[in-house]
Amino acid sequence: MTRQRVRKLTLIISLLLFPVTLYYFSPALIINAGLSGIVNGSFIVFAALFLLSIPFGRLFCAYLCPAGGLQECAFPVNERVPVQGWRNRIKYVVWVVWLAAVLFCYLQKGRILEVDFFFETEKRISVSSVQSYLIYYGIVCLILAPAILSGKRAFCHYFCWMAPFMAAGIKLRRLLRLPGLCVREKEKAECISCGKCRRACPMGIDVESEIKDGSIQSLECILCGACIDSCPARALGYGVRPVKSRRNFDKGHGNGGGKKT
Repeated sequence: MTRQRVRKLTLIISLLLFPVTLYYFSPALIINAGLSGIVNGSFIVFAALFLLSIPFGRLFCAYLCPAGGLQECAFPVNERVPVQGWRNRIKYVVWVVWLAAVLFCYLQKGRILEVDFFFETEKRISVSSVQSYLIYYGIVCLILAPAILSGKRAFCHYFCWMAPFMAAGIKLRRLLRLPGLCVREKEKAECISCGKCRRACPMGIDVESEIKDGSIQSLECILCGACIDSCPARALGYGVRPVKSRRNFDKGHGNGGGKKT
C-alpha cells in the first residue's frame, strides 16, 4: 500500500498548491491570452499534458492533479462509483466547443506576440485578491459538487477539460503503435475473478473484463494502481506494452483453434 500513500501525499501537496497554480490550469485564461496574442501558462500546461500522455497516459490525474486530490477528499462522503456511459462523453463535447473558441481567438489575433507563462497572475500567484478568491472557491465548488452528488471523481468522469488532452495523446500513441505506460496482466499470472480490482477502481472500469485482453484499454484509466494493489493474486502490474491477449491466445491454441494433424 506504499504506492497509494505516496500517491495520496502528492495529491494533497498539489491540492494545497492549487491557489498558486489555479490559473495555469484555467480554460478561461487561455481565451483571454489568445485574444491578446499571448501564449500563457495554461496553453503550455495543456500542450504538455497532451505530449506527456503519449508515453505516460493519464498518470497526471492520479498523482498530480489538484482537482483529483479535491475529489478524493470527498470519497468518505460518497463512495459510489459514477456510471460509465454516455455521460462520460459530456467532457469531450465541452472540450471541442472550448477548443474551437481558443483556436478562433488566436486566429483572430493573427499572430503570437509573446510567451508569458505568468499571464494575469500577481507575483506568479493565481489567487492574490478578493476577486480571485471568489473565482477560486467557485471552481472548488464546481469540482466538488459532482463528487459529492454522483460519487468518486465524478468531475473527472463528466466535465474535466484536461482529460480530453490526455485521451487524445493515448489515442495518438495507439495509432502510431508506440510503447506507453499501462496496467496489464502479468505474464503467467492468473486472474481468480474475485472482483476486488473492479471495486477498487475509482473510475468505474470493469478491470476484470478488460484485463482479459492483455491490458486496460479504457481512456478513463488514470493509472492510479488501485486495482494492482487490491489484487490478491498479484496478477496485475504496470508495463509499457500489453501482454498477449488471453482471448486471442485461446483462439489460436485451444478450444479447436489450432490445426489438426
